[in-house]
Formats: sequence, structure tokens, C-alpha cells
Amino acid sequence: MTRSDPERGSTQATVEQVVRAQLAKALGGRRGIVESAVPTALFTVCFLVTDQIRLSLIVSIAVTAVLLLVRVLQRSTTQFVLNALFGIGIGAFFAYRASQGGGSDEDVARAVFTPGLIYNGVYAVVIILTILIGWPIIGFMVGSVTGDPTAWHQDRAMVRLCSQLTWILVIPCVIRVAVQLPLWLDHQIGLLGASKIVLGWPLQLASFAVMGWLLSRNRTPVELED
Repeated sequence: MTRSDPERGSTQATVEQVVRAQLAKALGGRRGIVESAVPTALFTVCFLVTDQIRLSLIVSIAVTAVLLLVRVLQRSTTQFVLNALFGIGIGAFFAYRASQGGGSDEDVARAVFTPGLIYNGVYAVVIILTILIGWPIIGFMVGSVTGDPTAWHQDRAMVRLCSQLTWILVIPCVIRVAVQLPLWLDHQIGLLGASKIVLGWPLQLASFAVMGWLLSRNRTPVELED
């Protein structure tokens, strides 16, 4: 990656700007975060309080339907609402299979949290692997706007910055697995539910705050493909 020329000057995009913009796009801003977090949190809390999978689904899906209707009426993206609905559906499916298989109420409750553990474990392994092989996933965010998805890899400083950002991105997943897996194995359903909420968006937002701090310290030019 080369530095900006005089004609482009301050108008040239920087890596930090690109990453911030791509993260904002992926999260959907504050509204997208709320739409992703609230239905899942409602489902988890309702299930822990009532131990009723059907009631929990009704409550969370009703709220999701309202959020979805607002999006449709405003003709804006429904991506984040549908993501939340998909996550709830997967948890409910696992719980249903456990119930149909003759599992106890405790087995059904544990099944609700199984998809999240699998997701975080697989996600952490894949993302860490991209760092270890020298191709951190954040780098491809930069490449998506340069016209060359791999050119960033030629700049060692760029690779180092992207590796740091990718570590920050994956740490919440590692923490979730480290905390929740022992609780899951020990059948600590109440603590498992509480950890799912506390280690969900609050932890993720904390990691984004750290990324924002790191991004605010540097201005690394992006070379756009001609």
C-alpha cells in the first residue's frame, strides 16, 4: 500500500476509515444492534423465567414481527431483524429435537444454548486461523473497497494492523466459549442464560470500542486499484 499523492491528499481513504465504515455497515448502526439483540434477549429471559419454549417463541417472534413491519413500512433493510429471527429459530429447533428425543426439561434448556456455543467455537477457530496463517479477516474488509482483495497483504504494517483488529474481533467469542462451555457441561442453566446476555452484545460493543480506540490512533492510506 502506498501513501497518498499530493492531488489526493486528505481525500484519500484510510484503512481506519474503511474498517469503521465496514463495521458500521455490518452492524447496521445502533438500530441494527437493537434489532439483533432485543428479540434474542427476550427469548432467553422469557425461557429462563417460564421454562416454556412455546411462550418464549411467541413473545420474541411477536416483538420481531413488529420490528420487521416497521422496516417494511419504511422500505429499509430487514437484514438485522431476520438475523435475530433466524437465531431464535435455530435455538428453538434444537430445543424441539431434544424434547422429541425424550430429553428432560433440563436437556431441552441446554439445547437452547447449544447453537450459540457451536457458532462461537467454530467462528473463533476460523478467525484465529486466518490470523495464524497471515491473512487476517479484517484485511479482506479493506480489500473489498480497493479493487484488489489481496493487495493489502503486500504491506506488513497493514497486515499487522489488520491482525490486531481481528484479534480484538474474535476475543469475545473465545471468552464466551471459555465461560459458557463449563456451565453447559455442568448443567448450570440459570448462569448459562445470564452469561449469554452479559457476554452477548455488551461484550461485543466493548470490543468494538477497543477497535475504535485503536483505529483513532492511526491513519494508514488505502491504495485504490486504478
